[in-house]
Amino acid sequence: MAFELKQEGFRLKDILVAVDIPEATYHYHVKNFEKEDSETELKELITNLFKKFHERYGYKRITKELKKLGHCINHKKVYRLMQELGLKCVKFMRKSRKYNSYKGNVGKVAKNRLARRFSTPIPLQKLVTDITEFKCLGEEKLYLNPILDLYNREIIAFEIKKRPTLDLVMKPLKETIEIIKSRATYRTTIHSDQGWHYQHNQWVRTLKKNNVFQSMSRKATCADNAPIENFFGILKQEMYYGEELVSYEELKRRIEEYIYWYNHERSKEKWMD
Repeated sequence: MAFELKQEGFRLKDILVAVDIPEATYHYHVKNFEKEDSETELKELITNLFKKFHERYGYKRITKELKKLGHCINHKKVYRLMQELGLKCVKFMRKSRKYNSYKGNVGKVAKNRLARRFSTPIPLQKLVTDITEFKCLGEEKLYLNPILDLYNREIIAFEIKKRPTLDLVMKPLKETIEIIKSRATYRTTIHSDQGWHYQHNQWVRTLKKNNVFQSMSRKATCADNAPIENFFGILKQEMYYGEELVSYEELKRRIEEYIYWYNHERSKEKWMD
């Protein structure tokens, strides 16, 4: 505006005197107009990010995504703008019964090689696995067994079944072994709890045959396998809790879709020991 006035041959000070507006007031409003334009663009970007991540991100994760795009912005401002936009992550945590496959010592219990050292700079060096249970519509249940790489916290193989059979863990293990053979540069350790699946001769023999170390949590110590428990918590919070129960096939489809999204799009924090 000031630039336009000078082009017409008028001085800004003279105009402000003529219309009886203090110069400080003029500059205050110009600054606010620029701020409003900036916040309008920012709100549009925040809305797009919120939709892109399927309304699963709160203000803290949206702030991190904005910073990745080069915006220097405080999380408090993002919180305020999201409040004004009515954008709120409606997913929530709730308690659910943890699936327990422990049936006592039905095989050999391995020592805890991982010992809560959950970080590694080497792909496929440290893997963790466990089983979790979901309720479906009606009386059906769904069981998920993923294998997670602590290098980048991605799921490298998984299986979904209606019953927690041995094949629930053997199928992803065999897929993982093939990946290890072609990509691993360091001897792999696979960590689990003491569930009967992981004590089973077939699981133990497969690991030994392929020169993979076996590691197990101590009994009733969830912290020994915290990364996979953390993944289960994130998965259920972001796509299961707060939703209506659906059929087994529909839930299976949603979980498969979520794991792809989790691996390829969802930002991940570096796990600290």
